[in-house]
Amino acid sequence: MAELMAGFGIFTHAVVRAVPRSLSTEALRTGNLEVDAVKAQQEHEEYVTVLKHRLGLEVIELPADETLPDCVFVEDPAVVCGDTALITRPGAESRRGETEAMKRALTELSLNVVEMTDETATLDGGDVLFTGREFFVGLSKRTNQRGAEILADTFKDYAVSTVPVRQGLHLKSFCSMAGPDLIAIGSSEHAQKALKIMQQMSDHKYDKLTLPDDLAANCIYMNLPSKGHVLLHCTPEEFPESAKVFERLKDHMLIPVSNREKVKVDGALTCCSVLINKKSQM
Repeated sequence: MAELMAGFGIFTHAVVRAVPRSLSTEALRTGNLEVDAVKAQQEHEEYVTVLKHRLGLEVIELPADETLPDCVFVEDPAVVCGDTALITRPGAESRRGETEAMKRALTELSLNVVEMTDETATLDGGDVLFTGREFFVGLSKRTNQRGAEILADTFKDYAVSTVPVRQGLHLKSFCSMAGPDLIAIGSSEHAQKALKIMQQMSDHKYDKLTLPDDLAANCIYMNLPSKGHVLLHCTPEEFPESAKVFERLKDHMLIPVSNREKVKVDGALTCCSVLINKKSQM
């Protein structure tokens, strides 16, 4: 059985990117809700403030690029585990230019940077769930089998299993890690089917935290030396019933973070940062 990664959830740095004005009109989306550009920027600034000032992470803030309307969603062009960063090949062609700034930032952090150059492969970081023991990769409209294979080649210390994503943009549109061995999962039929597949493929028995709202199941877990277990999650204003479920986690420092605007273009909390633990390499 795979052991839990030493230091799972411990992070020292975060890479984020500013919200371009073009997000509100040109970002990819599955719905047709109108985005308030000013509110989206305020929301993101509050998110970054939590990472930087409340949690004490060293935050690398990349500038927005108006020609890349989705560039705030830095999770998709890079997957970082330990001291290795995989620069992905995003499934949407319009997003492939986002990888350049991420590659430079992660190289400057002295990570071992691997690039996905196979033109038959696609991989969005939003489809990659790292549990601390293994990877689950969603096969979605944005990620294919070849992308999952390259991820497995890059992170050879961990098992990689694939999970069909029938609905929703990404695997992490309805699940994420809420703690060591604790998977937050939405209550929809397709989310529960995906969880069942993950349970069948793993030799480890994970605990689950079931949320009434699929989108609320995307949260950010950290284990910080000065704070203990920390969870960034949806606000009660957005998802009141799901927020009540998070409140049961008595051992966690719970930090509600608003995502009202970015969710309109399929963005979630994990989408807006790439978290890194640099202490092990210093």
